[in-house]
Amino acid sequence: MFVICVQSQQEVVKRYIGITKDGYTCYASIENSCPKQVYSITARVLIYMTLWTITTFTLCGNLLVIISISHFKQLHTPTNFLTLSLAVADFLLGGLVMPPSMIRSVETCWYFGDFFCKFHSSTDMMLCTTSILHLSFISVDRYCAVCYPLVYHTKIGVSLIGKTVLICWSLSAMFGFGVIFLGLNIRGMENFDSQVLYCVGGCTLILNQTSGLVCSLISFYIPGFIMIVIYVKIFAVARKQAQTIEDKKKSTSRKRETKAAKTLSIVVGVFLICWSPYFFCSILDPIFNFSAPALIGEILIWFAYLNSTLNPLIYAFFYTWFRKALKIIVFGEIFKNNSSLTQLYSE
Repeated sequence: MFVICVQSQQEVVKRYIGITKDGYTCYASIENSCPKQVYSITARVLIYMTLWTITTFTLCGNLLVIISISHFKQLHTPTNFLTLSLAVADFLLGGLVMPPSMIRSVETCWYFGDFFCKFHSSTDMMLCTTSILHLSFISVDRYCAVCYPLVYHTKIGVSLIGKTVLICWSLSAMFGFGVIFLGLNIRGMENFDSQVLYCVGGCTLILNQTSGLVCSLISFYIPGFIMIVIYVKIFAVARKQAQTIEDKKKSTSRKRETKAAKTLSIVVGVFLICWSPYFFCSILDPIFNFSAPALIGEILIWFAYLNSTLNPLIYAFFYTWFRKALKIIVFGEIFKNNSSLTQLYSE
C-alpha cells in the first residue's frame, strides 16, 4: 500500500512531475510521462533476486499453513480457522500484490494500465486491513480462551468464527475498493489540474490529509493499540493464574491455550514492527513537506510486506504441530489414507 498524502499542488508537482537528473521518463514519446530512475544491471538483478525470494517464501510458507490447517482435522479449531484466513490474506498478497510491486520498485514505472493500478492499490489496502482485523479478532479469541476457559468452548465455535471471517473480508473489501474506486482519497482536490495529479507510467495511491489520517487510524493505529492492551491483559491474567495452586496443576489443554496466546502475540508484535515505520512515515512526511525520497517509500512498503513472509516462519519455530505437518507434507505422506487423522499434538 504505497501511499503519498497530498497537501498542496506544488508538492504534488515536485513529487510526480518533472524529469530525473538523468532525463529518463517511463514513456519517452508521451507527454506528461512520469520520471524514471534507471539502475545498473547489477543492481537490478540483485533487487529482483531479493524481492523474488521474499515473494516466493511468502507464497510457499503461507500455502503450507493453508494446507496444514485445511487437511489435518485436529487443527480444525476456531483459532486455527482465523489463522487459516490470515494465511490466505498473506498468500494473496504474495500472489497478487508483490509481483507487480516488484516490477514497479525495480523499473520505477508502472506498465500495467490505470485500471489494474487501481485494482492493485485497492487489493493492497484490502489485504492490509484484512490482516489487522484478523489479528484483532485472534487477540480477542485468545483473551476469551485464557481468561474465560470454562465458557470459551461453549461460546466460541466454528459458526461464530465463520461469521467473523466473513465480516473481516467484507469490511476490508468495502474499505479498500470503496476508498479508491469512489474517489474518496482525492475528494476536495477536484480543482487541481489533472496533469498535476497524474502522470503516465505511475501508480502511487494519493491520499488527501483527511483520508490519509482515517486510513492510518482504521488500518493500523486503533487496532494495533487495542491488540496491545488485550495481550497485556492476557499475560497479566495468565501470570496471576500461574501463581495459584490450581493453575500449577492445569491441564495440557490450558497450557496449550496459554502458549498459543504467547505465540500469536509474537505474530502481532512482528506485524507492528513491520508496519510501524511505513505508517509513521505516512504521518511524518507531510510535516516535512513531503521531502522523503520515493525510494524510502518503496523500502518501507517492502519491509511491511515482509510481515507476510515471516508469519509462517514464526509458526514453524514455535508450533510443534506445524513442524510435524510440514514434515508430512514435504515427504508426501499427506497422500496416504487417513493422513488427515494424524495426531499432531496430545489432547
